[in-house]
Amino acid sequence: MNRIHETALVDPSAQIADDVEIGAFSIVGPKVTIGPGSWIGPHVVLTGRTTLGRNTRIFQFASIGEEPQDKKYAGEDTELIIGDNNTIRELCTFSRGSSQGGGKTVIGSNNWIMACVHIAHDCQLGDNIIMANNASLAGHVTVGDWAILSGYSLIHQFCIVGEHSFTSFASHVNQSIPPYVTISGEKARAKGVNTEGLKRRGFSPEQIQQVRKAYRVLYRLGLPLDEARQQLAKMAAEHDEIRPWVEFLDTTEKSIIR
Repeated sequence: MNRIHETALVDPSAQIADDVEIGAFSIVGPKVTIGPGSWIGPHVVLTGRTTLGRNTRIFQFASIGEEPQDKKYAGEDTELIIGDNNTIRELCTFSRGSSQGGGKTVIGSNNWIMACVHIAHDCQLGDNIIMANNASLAGHVTVGDWAILSGYSLIHQFCIVGEHSFTSFASHVNQSIPPYVTISGEKARAKGVNTEGLKRRGFSPEQIQQVRKAYRVLYRLGLPLDEARQQLAKMAAEHDEIRPWVEFLDTTEKSIIR
């Protein structure tokens, strides 16, 4: 049986699993779905067509599923979908999608999202991501699996943050970040490969060496982007760990940090 504090305001139409706990003074709207094992702390607002997966933990004063901060939004019935095993800390703000962006903001599973993080409309996040305090995503940003965004990192709209990439403290990003790359700076620049992150995730020394070779092709040889792309495609035919580079270069519509 779920445990809902007597001061919480939960709409009868909300779909809440039997074992969910909802803290004092929290508000849950009629189109909200909360999966099993979830814990909603005090003073949380869940609104709009918002779906939370299993074992979600949301801390106090978070605003989850509110209207997009987009002047073109005209009340469309858009969504926010959050996967399983996510931790969402204090004062986070996550917006629903907009009709111009497909109508969905999607956050995957096993993500660790620290205090005061903003995820805007139509963002698409993968799994096992860390977003530190005050990191912010503008609209339509895509973040790949295992990416780490350090505190106060700011990502411009429509950028792609590649898988296993790393942004250092207070990075200002207005171009897409290739997979595996570490970036830093108020005007963000590539600083190398996220070697420590790859080691922690079980990449072998040989795989990391191939990633470093790919980084050299893209950043150190002075090749035009098309030529670098061709060389990376040849490398990817023999080394699976290079394929994310090629897929990234084939799909990003923004210029890349280079």
